[in-house]
Amino acid sequence: MVAALLSVLFDGVAYGSVLFVISVGMSVTMGLMNFINLAHGAFAMFGGYLAIALMTRGGLPFAAALPVVLVVLGAAGAVLERLLYRRVARTRPLDQVLFTIGLSYIATAAATYAWGPSQQRVALPAALAGQLHLGAVDLGVYRLFLIAVVIAITAALHAVVRRTRFGAQLRASVDHPQAAAGVGIPVDRVFTASFALGSGLAGLGGALGIDVLGLDPNFPFKYMVYFLIVVVVGGEGSILGSAVAAIALGVIDVVGKYYVPGAGSLLIYGSMVGFLLVVPHGLFGVRR
Repeated sequence: MVAALLSVLFDGVAYGSVLFVISVGMSVTMGLMNFINLAHGAFAMFGGYLAIALMTRGGLPFAAALPVVLVVLGAAGAVLERLLYRRVARTRPLDQVLFTIGLSYIATAAATYAWGPSQQRVALPAALAGQLHLGAVDLGVYRLFLIAVVIAITAALHAVVRRTRFGAQLRASVDHPQAAAGVGIPVDRVFTASFALGSGLAGLGGALGIDVLGLDPNFPFKYMVYFLIVVVVGGEGSILGSAVAAIALGVIDVVGKYYVPGAGSLLIYGSMVGFLLVVPHGLFGVRR
C-alpha cells in the first residue's frame, strides 16, 4: 500500500514538472509583462510537433531535438511579439484574452490540417525507458529526468531574474517602463527577449511532455486552465511559486485519478478555489 502511494506521488511530481516547464513562460508574460497570453499552450503544442518531426524525419535523437525546439519556438515567440502581441500589449485585458483565444483557435486549426486530429506518438530513447527499483518502489527513468530538468530550469530562471543585469532591467521595465526607458533601458527589447524566453520554455515543455500529457490539436484548450491555475496559485511572476503550484497540481490530479476518478476535477478546482480564498495573491504573488 505504501509503495503504491509513493509511486502515485512520484508520478504526480513528474506530471507537475511538465506543467511547470510550460506554465512558467505564462508566469513571465502575465506576472512580469502584464500580458494575458491564453495562446501560450499553442507554443507548447507546436514544440511537441516540432520535436516529433525532428526525430522522425530529421533523424535527431531526443536529447538533440530539445535545444532545437527551445531555440525555434523562442525565435517564433520573438517574431510574434514584434508583429502581433505588441499591438495589443497595452490594450484592455479583455482585448488580450479575446485576441489570444483567437490565436489558439487558429493554431488548433493549423495543427489539425497539418498533422490530423489524432494523438501523436513518439518512442522514448532506450536510456529513458527503463525503471529504477528503490526497495518496493519503481521509479521511471523518464520521470526522474523530467524532475531533474525542472530543478535545473527553476534554479537557472531564478538566477537570471534575480541576479543578472537582464533580470534587473526586466523588473525595472515592469515596475515603471517610462522611468526605465528614461535611464537607457531598452524596454521593448527586454520585453521581446522575455516573451521569447517564455515561448521557448513552453515549446520545450511540450516536447518533454509528449509521453505524459499527450499531443493532439486540442492541446492548447485541454490544458489552458491547468496553466492558469499554476500561474495564479503560484503568484504571477513568481518562478518558485509556479514550481510549487505545478507540483501540487500534478500530485492532486494524479492522486485523484488513481483513488477517486469520479471526482478528480472536483479536487483540483475545489482546492484552487479554497486556496485562493485564503491567499488571493498566490503563494509568492505581489499585491498590486
